[in-house]
Amino acid sequence: MSVDVTNETSWRIDGKVFSDLGVWVLDQMKVSVSSDLTIIFVDPEPIAELHQRWMSLEGPTDVMSFPMDELRPGEDGRIDEGVLGDIVICPWVAAQQALAAGHGTMEEMLLLCIHGILHLLGYDHGTPEEERQMFGLQRQLLLTFFAARSSSIEQAVLPPGVPDALALYERDHSTSARRSRG
Repeated sequence: MSVDVTNETSWRIDGKVFSDLGVWVLDQMKVSVSSDLTIIFVDPEPIAELHQRWMSLEGPTDVMSFPMDELRPGEDGRIDEGVLGDIVICPWVAAQQALAAGHGTMEEMLLLCIHGILHLLGYDHGTPEEERQMFGLQRQLLLTFFAARSSSIEQAVLPPGVPDALALYERDHSTSARRSRG
């Protein structure tokens, strides 16, 4: 199984943990070890552009999933194989959500990664029942991943002096929005 992790941000993120998580979740969901997954960490501007283009929603979001071969969890001994797709995560948004939830940015990004994988596998949260199922499964997968890991997980950190890209995005876009109205 190939899980490629790319970090296009200033954040220091241990890509191996996300690669391990991807392999582990896909194994738990009975997706073939011959499947491929890409996880990309981006700044607010690129994810806002994707958010607008693909969902017609403004502003940065936490995670987006882009399925390829529409694989589904294996059932009855059957294991799906192919290119699962891409997950795009914005650490800046994840950090805000982590602060609001009372846990670390790394835990939030790991949860978002699982959330993205579940979307790639066809899970959704459009109804209360779907939401209960998906959110319960992602929480269970995260907790069992933590329990199964023999080593600790290094926190994602932003090096000192790096400007807050989310605040800059919001400042720049609220200024241009005022100019276009005025």
